[in-house]
Amino acid sequence: MSEIGKSIRLERILDRQSRNIVIIPMDHGISVGPVTGLVDLPKMVDKVADGGANAVLLQKGMAKHGHRGYGSDVGLIIHMSASTAHGPDPNDKVLVCTVEEAIKLGADAVSVHVNIGSETESDQLKKLGNVAESCDIWGMPLLAMMYPRGKNITDPNDPELVAHAARAGAELGADVIKTNYTGEPDTFKDVVAGCPVPVVMAGGPKTETDAEFLEMIRGCLDAGGRGVAIGRNVFQHPDPTKMTRAITRIVHNNTSVEEALEELK
Repeated sequence: MSEIGKSIRLERILDRQSRNIVIIPMDHGISVGPVTGLVDLPKMVDKVADGGANAVLLQKGMAKHGHRGYGSDVGLIIHMSASTAHGPDPNDKVLVCTVEEAIKLGADAVSVHVNIGSETESDQLKKLGNVAESCDIWGMPLLAMMYPRGKNITDPNDPELVAHAARAGAELGADVIKTNYTGEPDTFKDVVAGCPVPVVMAGGPKTETDAEFLEMIRGCLDAGGRGVAIGRNVFQHPDPTKMTRAITRIVHNNTSVEEALEELK
C-alpha cells in the first residue's frame, strides 16, 4: 500500500506529459536568513506557481505562510534538514522534521540534505537511511539532496564525485536525487546512468546571464536528467514568473534555449 501512496503523491508534482519536474527550493531562510526574493515568501510562491512550477520546497514552519489558498496551485515538498551559515560546521545538516510532521502539513514529498565528504557524513547518511524507511512506511516520496562538500572536496562538480553522491542517495532509498550539474552533458550522462532513480539538477550560485543558466538546464535534460530544483536563479531573477516559464518550456516541452529565452522578452 505504501507504494500506492508514493505514486499518488508523485503524480501531484510530476508533469503528466513529460514526467519531469520543476522544483523551486525556498528553504534558504534557515541557512542565510531572509535573502532577496524570499522576504515575502507567499508573494514569491505565487509568482513561481503562476510560472508553472510543479512544486516549492519549504521548511516546516514556513508552509503555513506560503502554501496555498490563493492563486495557482503548486506542490509542496517539506525539507527535513537544516544548518545555518553561522554554525561551527555549516555542512553538518541535522534533521529538524519528521515524515509524520510532513504528512500533517499535507506534503507531497519530503527532502533530506546530505553532504558527501563532510566531517559528519556518516551521521547524515544514517539519517537519510532512517528517513527512507519512514517514507516507505508512510508512502511518502523522498528527494535526497546529495552534494560533494567538505574540507577535502576541491571541485564539487567533479563528475566522479557527483556520480558517487547521486548513487549513494539511491542506494539508501531515495526516490529522486538532486545534485550538482557537472558542467557538460557528456559527463552528466554518467551521473544519470549510474543512478537508478530520477536525477534533477541543482541550480547553484546565481549565473551571469539567463542564457548561461538555461544552457545548463538544456544540458541536464540532454543528458537524461528529469528536471531541476533551482532557487536563487529563479527567486532572485528580475521576473521570477517569466524565468519559471522559460525553465518549464525546456523541462516539459523540450524546447531550445533560444525558444525558452523568448519567455523573458
